[in-house]
This record gives sequence, C-alpha cells and structure tokens, in this order.
Amino acid sequence: MYKISKIAKELNVSRTTIFNWHKDGIITLYKIGKLNFVTEEDKNKLLNIKPIKEIIKERIIIYCRVSSTTNKKNLETQKERLVSYANAKGYKVDEVITEFGSGINDKRPKLEKLLKEQNFTKLIIEHKDRLTRLGFNYIETMLNKNGIEIEVVNNVDTDEEDIIQDFVSIITSFAARIYGKRRSKRKTEQLIKELK
Repeated sequence: MYKISKIAKELNVSRTTIFNWHKDGIITLYKIGKLNFVTEEDKNKLLNIKPIKEIIKERIIIYCRVSSTTNKKNLETQKERLVSYANAKGYKVDEVITEFGSGINDKRPKLEKLLKEQNFTKLIIEHKDRLTRLGFNYIETMLNKNGIEIEVVNNVDTDEEDIIQDFVSIITSFAARIYGKRRSKRKTEQLIKELK
C-alpha cells in the first residue's frame, strides 16, 4: 500500500486529482486511520499511463479574466460569450473560472490552482492574453505535454484599456523592485558600519 501523497508527488499532480480519480472509479482508495492509501496495482496503473488525458474523463473548463474589478461587466460578457461558444461547439462545460488580475501578474490564485491540479482535458479562453500576457507558449507546452489542450477562441489582440493597465502594473512592479533594492542596500551599508 502507498500513501496518496507519495503517488501525487511521483505523478506531479495534486491530492485532489487523486481523490477525483477515486470518485471517477479509476482507482480505489483505502483508508487506514486518517491516511488514504492506494494499492500497488493501482499505483502501477497510474504510473504507466503518462498523459493525464488518458486517465481522466473529458473535462472542459472556461477561464475568463479582466484586469480589475472596474471591468466586472466585461468579465460577465466575456463569460457569456465563451459559454455560448462552447454550447455552439457542443461542449459540455464542467466549470467556468472568472478572475480579476493583470495579465502579467503571476500570483492569480485561481489560475495557479488550475495549473497545479491539471484535472481537465480542455481549457477554453477568449484570447491568449486572458490567460497570460507573457509566456503563453510555456503554459501551452506544459499542458500539451500532459494531453491538455488550450482552445483560443479569438487570436486577435484585444482591449487597449487592459493593455494600458498591464503596462502600469509593469512600471509599478519594477519601480517597487528598484526602491526596495535601494532600501536594502542602505540597510546593508548601515549594518556594515555598525559591525566595524
């Protein structure tokens, strides 16, 4: 018997994903005390199946994002457009995720959770920059490796206001780094003087 934490680490998936596989009947979990275990047979089954797409049933997720809460109405219309698109394509959407945050912000909790768990087969976004302004190809490569597809509805660049908001975020972020380093340097110099 193997602890699910060990299996999750070996497969590079979350414990939630393992519980979902149990719910879907792919594996059986055995509870001993407060811990959950997987048999050696189920462990080998999971380790031999590489792409996650082969393990989990088709699961389609829509991801919508706008830069700030002032664009709440735009977020709702983006969501409506994507749900209509998915319905027109005959997709059964399992979840719609909406999030506020700059496209260059790498601390978006809902997106982070989505990328960690990877318990879906298709991710639908309106534009590439709804997922991220920078590094889209890295994310796509990582997901494709696990058999997960990103479907971009519209490849045309979008909303000028949103781009300006991201530009302001970049300037603010770099300014904070510069001033933070200066403050740190002054503290270091002060510490050196005190030590002498």
